[in-house]
Amino acid sequence: MELNFIHWNVNPEMINIMGFSLRYYGIFFMGGLLLCVFILRWIFKNENISLEKLDTLTIYGVIGIFIGARLGHCLFYDPSYYFNHPLELLFPIQQTQSGGYQFTGYLGLASHGGAVGLITSLILYSIKTKESILNTVDLIGVVAALGGCFIRLGNLMNSEIVGFPTNVPWAFVFVQEDNLPRHPAQLYEAVAYLFIFVLTFYLYKTKRPRLQNGFFFGLSISLIFIARFFIEFVKERQVPFEEQMLLDVGQLLSIPFIVVGIVFVVYGLKKTKRAEIESSF
Repeated sequence: MELNFIHWNVNPEMINIMGFSLRYYGIFFMGGLLLCVFILRWIFKNENISLEKLDTLTIYGVIGIFIGARLGHCLFYDPSYYFNHPLELLFPIQQTQSGGYQFTGYLGLASHGGAVGLITSLILYSIKTKESILNTVDLIGVVAALGGCFIRLGNLMNSEIVGFPTNVPWAFVFVQEDNLPRHPAQLYEAVAYLFIFVLTFYLYKTKRPRLQNGFFFGLSISLIFIARFFIEFVKERQVPFEEQMLLDVGQLLSIPFIVVGIVFVVYGLKKTKRAEIESSF
């Protein structure tokens, strides 16, 4: 009996005008960031933090995420190519066979690099605004997974980062890839990140006084990269050299984030509890 798999053949371009392409990935990327900023606006009001600082944080965060994600992809997955094509690292173009360049958009962003870029930008933001770095990363931790969810939906629209072939009833046939039913790994990650966001936001709303000092940052980053680590087991390798590796690049890069996240969770719980004890005397 033939299973009715989901045949996925979405054109990644929403519109193309005179060679300029507006892609679904870009819409989801920016849409996710805007939604995160909207939620952070409510959080900043709840924390009695000036909304002018949110504007500064948004600028720093967007620049940090983008630069980190771009550099992460180029340096982690294909450094030799981009060292030989430095313009393609900096600009959304690709060299043609005739020696010219064509506009392609940025064909590669790495979540691990984006995380490093975001953390770096948060440190710079805290230095500029004199806001507590622990409190700043905590607030970002509440919404971070939601942004990741939208990025993975963008990957789904691009029919990229596909899973291994499978016969599960919910398999996707990525027509632009091949005609094999595959795990919709992008959707797995999107759902996982949405669940993580719901959890962190619920804990923030209900237990904020007892969960501080980096707890939300640690919880979010550890759960995001734990999910990434295990979902990688059903993903196709992204670059050829990973075929010989027991764990792929994404998994190896996830391990430090998981460890750092757990450290922040433990530290946040202990420091908040210690502060509660000291305040009771």
